[in-house]
Amino acid sequence: MRPPTHILVVNGVKVRQPVFVLAAPHSGADLLARAIKRSPGVHLTMGRGAVSRVVYAFARRPSIARSPGAPRVIRDVLAEAWQVVPGACGECPGACKEAGGIIGAGPCVTASELTRFGDASPDLLYSAPVLLQAFPDARFVQVIRDGRDVVADMLADPATMAWFKPHMLADDSEFPSPFLGVNNAEHKLRWKEMPVAGKSALRWRAAIRLSAVLRKELPADQLLTIRYEDLHKSPAETFGQVGEFLGAKISTIALYGTSAPRVGARRRLAHTDAELVGKVAREELKRLGYS
Repeated sequence: MRPPTHILVVNGVKVRQPVFVLAAPHSGADLLARAIKRSPGVHLTMGRGAVSRVVYAFARRPSIARSPGAPRVIRDVLAEAWQVVPGACGECPGACKEAGGIIGAGPCVTASELTRFGDASPDLLYSAPVLLQAFPDARFVQVIRDGRDVVADMLADPATMAWFKPHMLADDSEFPSPFLGVNNAEHKLRWKEMPVAGKSALRWRAAIRLSAVLRKELPADQLLTIRYEDLHKSPAETFGQVGEFLGAKISTIALYGTSAPRVGARRRLAHTDAELVGKVAREELKRLGYS
């Protein structure tokens, strides 16, 4: 049984059906978020510092996410992030400002026009169960991308690679670790010795498994799954689906910002890395039709 709905009011607007964008790293959550963020009346944040700290605490310590106070924590930190005041965007990372077309401290939206709130912070996927407890009427949009392309882009991102340093699996680490894709403590040494392409594939595989659980648990009116490749192949149709799902007007024009969706990044993988990714993620790639 779901907990009773907590009525949250931000800038005089009741938070109803907030939108959360979920995906594995480098799977297109930022591209979709950019389009949703620029929809009329929507205030969607992307990686504000306080929100990110909570998200990564939940991701790396699942026991914290399961604690009774977790829904209140994430609800409160999002309520603060959604406040529209002078200088509100000063704490936002560059990607969020760019997506909102903001130069300076903002705000990026007009409080009087607000109708909807949302968030697309990196790695928000690992907080999905807590978000559902905090906002039982939430709407989730998750993006799936070919794991081989994902790994290729992860390998080119220093920020992502920083998560794969050996100390990330310390003696007090919790298992299973969906964030790193390690199932138990016995696999720690194997993970530490594994090439980063394999570690990246483990992260993608674990994220895909979490996404599959959400698809089984959430009704169709609360979760929409789209493919990154469709953002590239048929953006108008894909955004039409998202717009219908959210009841919002979403323009494909916003998709083409600093980086438009593209496919085939896996061509950059070294042969040995491609083989390793195929071995680690074979089951999920096949199940999703990426072959």
